[in-house]
Order: sequence, then structure tokens, then C-alpha cells
Amino acid sequence: MTAMNDQHDGRSRGDTRPRIQRVALELFAEQGYEKTSLREIAERLDVTKAALYYHFKSKEDIVRSLVEDYFGQLDALITWARSQQRSARTRGEILGRYLTIVAEGDEVFRMLQQNQAAVNSLAHAKGRGELFRERLTALADLLTEPGAPLEDRVRAAMALGGISVGWMFFADQVSDRHELSAEVLRAACELTGASVPGGDQPAERG
Repeated sequence: MTAMNDQHDGRSRGDTRPRIQRVALELFAEQGYEKTSLREIAERLDVTKAALYYHFKSKEDIVRSLVEDYFGQLDALITWARSQQRSARTRGEILGRYLTIVAEGDEVFRMLQQNQAAVNSLAHAKGRGELFRERLTALADLLTEPGAPLEDRVRAAMALGGISVGWMFFADQVSDRHELSAEVLRAACELTGASVPGGDQPAERG
């Protein structure tokens, strides 16, 4: 019996899929996307290739699933934000939730960056940049009032970009990621006049 056999070991498909993604990311980071095979992924998971195929038919499928999961989190955030009243508190929550998505997905970002040549040649990669831009545009719009001036829209875009860059630049340089998270969020809130989650007043703009 293999650990991947959902029908016999009681694991659900929802449990197995992230295990495969996690191990694939580890191997992609260690030896690169192109040099990693499905056989190696299966071996590290201690399952057969046939069991792995039940979930993913190729390495490309795994990468696609990682990107789709990320977009799914952004879509959920956008849907939630659109249901909220626009306020400094809501802006802070949007930024905080976006930071959580970025922090939880930093291994995926690093893998995509380190294997740009390989993953950018995949069929599903062609529209990825535009899809990402569409979602960031939607979030930036939700961080401002309708008809907001250019200054506010620029600050919103810079806050989102700053979260991604600030986290990715410092995440592997600090021992306390909670402190980093707080500093990145504070800076983003200052740019947009958002209330820092847990605080009472909007952050002051510099």
C-alpha cells in the first residue's frame, strides 16, 4: 500500500495534492525545473508514478496548479473586498490579506523566478502576466475611492508592489518573519492611508 493511495489509506485528494506540490517545489528549488522528473517526485513521496499520475499528468500540470491556486486566492480576496464598505479599515484588511497570500506563496514565486526560461515556455504561461495584472488592477481599484486622482491610484499600486518586493527581498534575510510582516504592512498602509489591522487609526502618510 502506498501513502498516495487515497482509497486505501484514508487520505483525501485535497490532502494529497498539496503534498505533491510541496515536494515538487522542494525538488525544483534543489535542482531546477528541467532537471526534475516526475519519477523523482514520486520517489521522494514514496509512491509509484501511477499514483502520482492520478493527480498530475506532468510537471507542467503541477506548475499550472500552483499558479491557479495563487490566482484563486487573489480572486477570493477581490470577491471579499467588493462586498465590503470602502474605508481605511477595509483597505488595511485588503493589504493584510494580500500580504498573507504573498508570504504563503513565496516559494512558488522563487521557483518561477529561478526557472524563468523553462516555465515561461510552458503553454499556460503565455497569459499569466496579463491575468496577474488584471487582478492587481482590481485590488488597486478597491484600495481607492471611485474616480480617485492619479496620486491615490499610484499609491495603491505601489503599496501592492511594495508588499511583494518588500517580502521577497527580506524574507530570507530576517530571523523574525512576523516582524518583517508588520513592517511591510505598516509601510503599505502608510502609502494608502489604510488602518493597520489591529490598530484604530489610519496610518499617516509620509
